[in-house]
Amino acid sequence: MLSQPFSLQRSPATNKKNNLIRLLLLWTLAFLFFISLSCTRYEVKNIHSRGKEIICFGDSITAGAGVSEKENYPYFLSELLDYSVINAGRDGETSSDGLRRLDKDVLSYQPRLVIIEFGGNDFLRKLPLTQTINNIRIMTERIQAGGAMVAIADVSSSIAMKTYRDSYKKLAYQTQAIFIPSLLQEIITNPSLKSDYIHPNAKGNQLIAKGIYQAIRPFLKQNNLRQHAGNPGFND
Repeated sequence: MLSQPFSLQRSPATNKKNNLIRLLLLWTLAFLFFISLSCTRYEVKNIHSRGKEIICFGDSITAGAGVSEKENYPYFLSELLDYSVINAGRDGETSSDGLRRLDKDVLSYQPRLVIIEFGGNDFLRKLPLTQTINNIRIMTERIQAGGAMVAIADVSSSIAMKTYRDSYKKLAYQTQAIFIPSLLQEIITNPSLKSDYIHPNAKGNQLIAKGIYQAIRPFLKQNNLRQHAGNPGFND
């Protein structure tokens, strides 16, 4: 008598467990895929910049209103970097004011990187956001045309300025500039970090400098690696 072929019958519980494992595996693969996309190196325009100085270009936040010359954020930033840092901030300026002095205070130096910090006074004076963004776009493109990298600092300090934050981030992406988020986030609600109702004191400026340093450091590192690799167009 011929015996019947043996067949393995899986229980419903086993099938359910295997389906769950397959589902978890698919979710894990999808998660790793999106993580890999988010970690993709962002190519900043002029990452091969041949300039020397780093210029901090902005209003009173950059200039250091209410603190001494060795207590503003550009000074603290210079202590974190191996580059000459120029403070090109000026009290009370709007983005339109900054645009007018761009040639003299920024482009004449042929910098390696320019940190743009404008918009607070535009907001206080109720100037159109479209005007502010257009001014910063022109600054960014003209600086990039000169061969330097650009970092755009987000100066939004309240829910009312959320549209500024979103617009700055979008502009940075469109122009291939570095985006520095939430410059004043830890400071604006902490009186111990301010010299008045809005301007950072020395401790506040140290925090700003550290935040900017963390944002620009990866790109300066890329710049140095390319330079020391001997790629064409670099000099020390």
